Amino acid sequence: MPKTQLNVRVEEATAEAARQRALQRGMSVNRYIEELVKQDAGEVGHTFVEAAADFMKQYESVFTEEFGAEGERAR
Repeated sequence: MPKTQLNVRVEEATAEAARQRALQRGMSVNRYIEELVKQDAGEVGHTFVEAAADFMKQYESVFTEEFGAEGERAR
């Protein structure tokens, strides 16, 4: 996929934090920023949905016991 150049202005402390985080992760600042934007644009939401689905699967029997198979409260 072709790349587009994007220029942004940030405070020096923010720029230094980005450099340090990228260095810690073994990637360029460009790649680090790109990954942050991708996460913010949807991957975080996808991770949340996966975690919620896993939670529901783990506790399915508890919900069924409490609310019944059709969502009605068990008596």
